[in-house]
Amino acid sequence: MGARREGRELALQALYALDLNPVGLRIGLALFWEGQRAPQAIREFTEELVTGVAEHRSEIDTLIEQKSKNWSLARMSKVDLNILRLAAFELLYRRDIPRNVTINEGIEIAKKFGTEESPAFINGILDEIAAGVPEK
Repeated sequence: MGARREGRELALQALYALDLNPVGLRIGLALFWEGQRAPQAIREFTEELVTGVAEHRSEIDTLIEQKSKNWSLARMSKVDLNILRLAAFELLYRRDIPRNVTINEGIEIAKKFGTEESPAFINGILDEIAAGVPEK
């Protein structure tokens, strides 16, 4: 597995943990890293993603809700929602990551952590979000 994929998977796990135990970003990340091992570069990428999602969460959640027809955020599984948050952050704010890479990574992570329906669900919403984002 590539370093960035590992970073994304760890970011998903950290975001999920923060959803279940909303102790604040700094404390949540410190608790998360107590049970994880990762090289410094992966750790830094993970924290960039988690911090970025946290900083822009309100805007990201609004966008996800707009693009997910007939699905409120409360109805989405926490795993799917956090994959969407992570990928939406990349699409909107990471100019160094091509759109197709972000969407593909979201789908692959959904295959690993989500349900059987998750990859198609994630793909549909990310395609909608990406359509409104200029090429990098």
